[in-house]
Formats: sequence, C-alpha cells, structure tokens
Amino acid sequence: MQSVTPRRHVIADDIRNKISTGRIKAGARLPSEAQLASRYGVSTATLRSALSVLQGEGLVEKIHGKGNFVMHPLRRITYVGGGHTLRTERSAESALHVSVRTTNLQAHGQLTCLLKVSASSPLTEFLCLTHEGKSPHSLARIYVPRDLSPTDVPAESHCGKSVEAKLAELRPPLAEVRERVCARPPTPEEAATLRISSALSVLAITRVAADRTGRVVEAALLVLPGDRTDALFTTHHMTDERTSGG
Repeated sequence: MQSVTPRRHVIADDIRNKISTGRIKAGARLPSEAQLASRYGVSTATLRSALSVLQGEGLVEKIHGKGNFVMHPLRRITYVGGGHTLRTERSAESALHVSVRTTNLQAHGQLTCLLKVSASSPLTEFLCLTHEGKSPHSLARIYVPRDLSPTDVPAESHCGKSVEAKLAELRPPLAEVRERVCARPPTPEEAATLRISSALSVLAITRVAADRTGRVVEAALLVLPGDRTDALFTTHHMTDERTSGG
C-alpha cells in the first residue's frame, strides 16, 4: 500500500517552491490563514501545521496581529568559544544592530548559583536583542555584580559595542571562562521575542567568567536560533620542544 504524503507537507512544499522560485518575494505578506486554507481546501488547523513547517525552516515568520511573512535570508551566526563576541556572515543588504535594556535587580534562583552570590545580592542585567533589519537575530542576557556595572549606561540603548566596552573597562582580567552548550526548544517568551516557531530548536549557551581570585564577574545566557547558528571551538595543542644538550 502506497503511503500518502500528509496534506500539510504538500502545502508546505508548494509554498516553499513559490518562495524559492521568487513567485513569493522575501518580505511579502502571505494571504490570511483563512484564505490559504480555502485555497488548498483544508482546515485552518492543517494550514497552520503547514505554516509551522515553514516557520521551523526559517522561511516564514508569524508576527502577532499582522500575519505570516516570507523572511529575508538571515546571516548565519558563528559562536566562538572563550568569551568572544558572536560572528556573523557579511551581508550588503542590511546591518546588524543591537538594542540593550539595562535593569538593576537582586540575585535569585539560577543567578545565585551562576554568580556564586547570596540571594538578594545586587546585580545588573543587560538584555541584548540583536536585529537584522526588522527581524530579531539573537538574544543575550548578561548579568554582572552591581559594583562592576557602569553607572553611565542608559536604561535603553542602541549601541551594544559601547555597553560592551564599558563592561570590559570595569571587569578585572579573566582567568577562566566556562561555557555549557545545549540544544533545546525555545521557551514561549524566547519564541515570541525572536519570532521563531516553538518547533525550532535553539542553541542555548550559559557562559560564566571568573577573575584570578575565583570571583564570578559575569554570567551570560545566550539564545541563538538553530536555523542560523554554528558553534566553533578551536583547540591549540602545545607540543614539547626538546633540544639535545651540547
């Protein structure tokens, strides 16, 4: 007995083909879900299932209250270990920009363990959201002890490099950077913020940096969509140079 391809995959294949051949342009808004369901002769639930396939592939994004849009090809992210910044492929079409929201808070839950501080210790959170054009690109939450937080950073900023430089000025020399990398589904908040499908895995990186005294001076929680992320780790092996005595 021949297997029958589920209708959602047939619909996804048709829309994907129209996108790849340029019949539906990047940035274009798709017809409403009701219109598409009627066009393909399926229920709205089946149509949404087909769209979720395309959302998981990074071809379509759903913007709440506006509809489904064909995504522009996004630059890939390369995460480099050791506390380096993210690298992205060059693109002539649009530049990346970072918005930073700064909040003072008290340590709680996971933060007490990551930063090795007691509950209610004063911290500063830097919520960094990177955009490419109008599309969210990646998300990072950086936490530092309050005494290592610059006092002249506004609550809302659009200059991520400036904030990064100010943090580096106050931070003592690092002796260790520990990173834990895992793939997982996004939380509902992360999916909404990054405008990705809840079916798309993200690369979640927990990075903890300590100074020479062993004090944790920074903890970062990074969320990178799996459809555009690579992780690169380079190991340099030291070789013994042996010379014969003369």
